[in-house]
Amino acid sequence: MKKNIVAAFALVFALASCNSQLDDINTNPNATEHPLPAYLLTGTLKQGADLYWGADNNFNSSLLFVQQWAKIQYTEPDRYDVSNTSFTTLWNTGYATLITDLNTILNFTDQEAHSNYKGVALALRSWVFQLLTDAYGDIPYSEAGQKTTPKYDAQRDVYLGLLNDLKTAQSLLSTSGEKIEGDVVYDGSIAKWKKFVNSLRLRIALRIADRESDLAKQEVTAVVADAAGLIDSNASNFQFIYTSSPQQNPASAWFETRDDFRVSKTLVDKLKALSDPRLAVYAQLPTDESVTTYVGAANGLSNSEANNQGFAKTSKPGTYFLTSESPAVILSYAEVQFSLAEAVARGFISGNADTYYKEGITASLKQFGVTDATVIATYLSQPAVLYNAANYKESIGLQKWIAFYGQGLDAFAEWRRLDYPQLTAGVSTVLDGKMPSRFFYPGTEQSLNGINYQLAVSSQGPDLLTTRLWFDVN
Repeated sequence: MKKNIVAAFALVFALASCNSQLDDINTNPNATEHPLPAYLLTGTLKQGADLYWGADNNFNSSLLFVQQWAKIQYTEPDRYDVSNTSFTTLWNTGYATLITDLNTILNFTDQEAHSNYKGVALALRSWVFQLLTDAYGDIPYSEAGQKTTPKYDAQRDVYLGLLNDLKTAQSLLSTSGEKIEGDVVYDGSIAKWKKFVNSLRLRIALRIADRESDLAKQEVTAVVADAAGLIDSNASNFQFIYTSSPQQNPASAWFETRDDFRVSKTLVDKLKALSDPRLAVYAQLPTDESVTTYVGAANGLSNSEANNQGFAKTSKPGTYFLTSESPAVILSYAEVQFSLAEAVARGFISGNADTYYKEGITASLKQFGVTDATVIATYLSQPAVLYNAANYKESIGLQKWIAFYGQGLDAFAEWRRLDYPQLTAGVSTVLDGKMPSRFFYPGTEQSLNGINYQLAVSSQGPDLLTTRLWFDVN
């Protein structure tokens, strides 16, 4: 009996020792078990910028959908010939990396991360959720990061939740509070973060304006009245500044080894018609020296049709966007001014819509290096540029589309919301003449979160590119 007990203890000890060894083996010695909020903040800012400006969500999808860029070879995305594996990066990185890391900051004790860190984290998380719902529609929100198979929240509920989250973020941020480290966007300026929070809240309030006008008005009114203010200059733009390789702009890295994108003919032709000085920034002259003007490539062509336009006879995107240090602009002063113009036009706030509209155009021109006052005044005075109060969506929609050049995800959202400029699907596209209205859900959602996926599809509509989202009324 005694021998059996000893043997049993020996076995338990051996198993415990074995488990301890396995724990040691399965522990990554290079992983940080207790990350600092500053490191998490830096990481999410960089990865968020890469996500927003990278190929999968920007120039190989949304920039094509809004016809700012076009493909001259490998044209399948430009013809909408895509699958439920084409849009996984936004979902996977958004949830598994960005929201997970930001939730980590939010779940820290006050000793581990003070309120300014948590305010910034909540603001950034709201931005990520905004990108996700803009692209897919109904998404996991209230249970995201809490359950392995989270439910999908209706898009309306997501937007309303984000508006409340941003109010909370604003209350957490204090200019007299403790400093934050790791802030590679605003260098620790809480005043600028507070402006960003209000500007993001303004953006989301207008997302719901065609569905929930009274609530949108309430939100816009509150934001405009908030003492923290809005982004009020290009110097306060929310943008990530890249450096040299490997911390370079994703478009720059792409063009080092690939040559399959050109500026869209739709955009080039429109900028030419407006004598828009941004054309020389947005595009390069073709490498064929016999071609002395900017030439855009048509969207939605077959590979052979696209190739036949001529690699050397069509314009690549401008060098402004293809250098290592090109900034990833995410929310700009120009956007804020256009949003204020729209808010006045809708009767949400008092003011002069035309003044805000002109300031939005001016801010965009200056953002891209057009600073000559005479050039700006000449552009603003053109009949085709003048603000049309009878159809504010047309005026603001067109100029916002131009100003959003390179910001594919938000250009795509605003084009769907404002319905301008009016775009036509390319001749070889595969949606029967229709244009995309959303991204596919990742295929993994069907296999890993199938019940909630099916409930979302039954509520929102088929998981198709052409299914219109809740905010997209017309």
